[in-house]
Amino acid sequence: MPTTKIIAKIKTPKPLLAIPSLVDMLEAGVHFGHERSKKNPKMDGNIFMLRNRMAIIDLEKTQLALVKACDFIYQTASIAGREILFVGTKRQTREIIKKYAEATNMPYVTQRWLGGMLTNFSTVLKSIEKLEEFKSMTMTESTMDKMTKKERSVHMKSIERLERVLEGTKNLKKPPAALIVVGSYDEKLAVREAARVGIPVVGITDTNADPSLVAYPIPANDDAIRAIDLIVNTLAGAILKAHGKPTSVLTKLLVTKVKPAEPTGVITEVPTDLPADDAAPSEEK
Repeated sequence: MPTTKIIAKIKTPKPLLAIPSLVDMLEAGVHFGHERSKKNPKMDGNIFMLRNRMAIIDLEKTQLALVKACDFIYQTASIAGREILFVGTKRQTREIIKKYAEATNMPYVTQRWLGGMLTNFSTVLKSIEKLEEFKSMTMTESTMDKMTKKERSVHMKSIERLERVLEGTKNLKKPPAALIVVGSYDEKLAVREAARVGIPVVGITDTNADPSLVAYPIPANDDAIRAIDLIVNTLAGAILKAHGKPTSVLTKLLVTKVKPAEPTGVITEVPTDLPADDAAPSEEK
């Protein structure tokens, strides 16, 4: 594939953070957006072309957005006590979110978003207290012995339900300092709540989403596992860097192994032979 070398003028964060190369993002399918009919007009500036009626994301814009997002994540995680909440409730994102949240020792939400989690944080604390109360009851044989078989079943199901929903947030003692959201379109509730209470959101924003709702939108495919994995891995690296921990552990977690990441400030290769069968989105208006 013929390529053109381009050096991008990017304000480099301190310390230097590693960003995936355009080739790695291309191979992971980061550039595949939605069909033209589902395209949000506010994403036009992040679309390279329309091919086979599908929006192709401009990976240079993705790379630039990742630089800004990683810089913000690094600065936020550098302050002691600040936590960043990972959010991804779509089936294909759950395991990815969980593994990187656990690798960075951060809270996460992979099941349904609890309404009021940010706007009424006390409800979350009450749910956590309720879970601990139920679990302590289970530990007491005398309490369980007094229950009927049906009551025991209801009790255990309540614990399982709360454990599932609160799995990644049961150690959260205060609202997070920021959110990392996989799919800002699908995670509207989380994005809206964060906006209402002034919590910044870093979000993977596909071509069907409104990037203006997210403080740090990253134009990228929010459906493909390899694409999501690569982006979230990069953001997790910024957290570990802020905590002074090695990022080598994240390389082992990648779904697909990639070449060593390019340092920010240098964009190495841009494909030039992608055929377009439609005009660029900006020309549609």
